[in-house]
Amino acid sequence: MPANPKQSGTSNARMLAVYGKGGMGKSFFTTNLVSKLALMENRVLQLGCDPKHDSCNALFGGVSLPTLGDVWRNYKEAGREDELKVEHVIFKTAIMQGAAMVYGCEIGGPEVGRGCGGRGITFGFDTLEKFGMSQWALDYVVMDFLGDVVCGGFATPLSRSLAEEVIILCGNDRQSLYAANNIASAAKYFSKMGGRTRLLGLVVNRDDGSGVADRFAEQINLPVLAHIPLDRKIRELADACQLALVDEGFNAIFSRLANQIATRTTPAVDMHAVRPLEYKEFLGVFGAEEPDIVPDGANADELFGGRNVRQIPTFELGLMQQAVGAKPDMDPVMSGVATRLLKELGLYVTEANRDPKKGLTLTIDGHTTICMGNDEEMDSKIAILAALQKSGEAYRYVDLRRPASPLYR
Repeated sequence: MPANPKQSGTSNARMLAVYGKGGMGKSFFTTNLVSKLALMENRVLQLGCDPKHDSCNALFGGVSLPTLGDVWRNYKEAGREDELKVEHVIFKTAIMQGAAMVYGCEIGGPEVGRGCGGRGITFGFDTLEKFGMSQWALDYVVMDFLGDVVCGGFATPLSRSLAEEVIILCGNDRQSLYAANNIASAAKYFSKMGGRTRLLGLVVNRDDGSGVADRFAEQINLPVLAHIPLDRKIRELADACQLALVDEGFNAIFSRLANQIATRTTPAVDMHAVRPLEYKEFLGVFGAEEPDIVPDGANADELFGGRNVRQIPTFELGLMQQAVGAKPDMDPVMSGVATRLLKELGLYVTEANRDPKKGLTLTIDGHTTICMGNDEEMDSKIAILAALQKSGEAYRYVDLRRPASPLYR
């Protein structure tokens, strides 16, 4: 098996994230890219970031890896969480008849219907960092992410700038390109907020030759890195948890892409020039047009069939508004603080408001509350957050209204 000169303690692994609509073949693509990078004598970890935890199945010949979430829960229930070690959640396997070694991990998530998958992803990254992931002697960590960026957890590589580069997997269909448009929009937003993650471009999977994705890519100002053709034999290989690299044509496709990534010769992308499409423009890619009408509204009598029903109290409506995540309007001070938190600490502000008693109040990644108080001593307050973050202490509430005596729990 090829040796690699990278030594322990000299990590600066390139962090790549693969996004795209669910069912587009992200795990197939990620597994073959990871394998090709490993065959080029790189030390590579494939990180499955989806509650379905099936990203690494083909990499490990059909084995479903124990997930970080499940393993941690088992140790915690037994009162042995302090005994959890990296070898319990990171696994290794030889590929292509022992030609290379690869590493794999499935973060997993909560049981179906029993928790927030996005928060599970955030917890998984925090746990891996406690194991020293940033110091591991790896060349690449390739993250396979759930289809759509819908919450702070699944946007973690973007919001925290954990991913150096992002590849968007799509097809020529409207749904996968709609997801690609949203992902590009999220990446551009975090870039404007000071994030360092950049888009590498699109990969068209199951390409039918129609050229729709290429037209979309041209309008959004992103390059198409590769076209992976629709092939029944390859699909059967993937379904049987085997690598597509055994096929000469597919091996050549992944070789070209892996070499471009390794030599940093993918087409240059200017994040300022990336232009996610408005809905009307997006429909135009498919030769469609949104009718200039507003559909008739359905009134309460129609929906309730004339029955008397309990009206939803105002406070419940407020909770519903929080649940759908209405985008907060930020004044210049809020925006400045949010930008600093993202750029300096990797903390993504999902909600901001001015509370009559607590002053400037921020929600981080959808579940951590920080009371900043007034606009004074902001440097000291951010320094406290930086120290708290560096300490590794877990917290869900921080009160910084009095910087001399901060409170957290």
